[in-house]
Amino acid sequence: MVFAHRAQRSRMPLVLNRAFESGAKSWPGGPMGVIMQTWVTVAVTLATLMVATVDAKIHKRCELATKLEKAGLSGFKGYSVGDWLCMPHYESGSDTVFVDHDHDGSTGYGIFQLSSTWWCNNGITPTQNLLSHQSCYNLLSHHILDDILCARQAVSSENGMTSWDSWTRHCSGHDLSEWLKGCNMHAKANSKKTSNS
Repeated sequence: MVFAHRAQRSRMPLVLNRAFESGAKSWPGGPMGVIMQTWVTVAVTLATLMVATVDAKIHKRCELATKLEKAGLSGFKGYSVGDWLCMPHYESGSDTVFVDHDHDGSTGYGIFQLSSTWWCNNGITPTQNLLSHQSCYNLLSHHILDDILCARQAVSSENGMTSWDSWTRHCSGHDLSEWLKGCNMHAKANSKKTSNS
């Protein structure tokens, strides 16, 4: 009962003491070092995940409407704040860190699902026409100014908001006044544009 005696004296569990006696001492720091290394790995992983989720934000409708109006999107290129609220609702659920991999190999990033093929560079997808000259990963934070600036450039292109299929299907030609209801804003809800204009 040599092992039992040593386990009692060192207050180390019997299994760990046997592992130590059978050659586990060649591990960095022995068995306790392995346990500590595992805990550190778990702690670092959890901290990394917490940082990623802290920067995420799902915008509430009126809060987002205010930000979009302050950014000058009310009436920009003929589109209303209602258009700018409707489109990201259907694209990302207004989630700032939403990433969607499309069937064509491109990836949509952020609240407006800006495409890695056309609007941002992810370092993976061949970029055909880099409109906003920025990294796609900059679009994945709760700060949406980068997203807004890039989306403005996309809307300024010849396709306007028809670049987003969800806008064409769900927003274009629809009454968008519900999007601003209760938001205490003076912006117009409906745009002058439709997918046909």
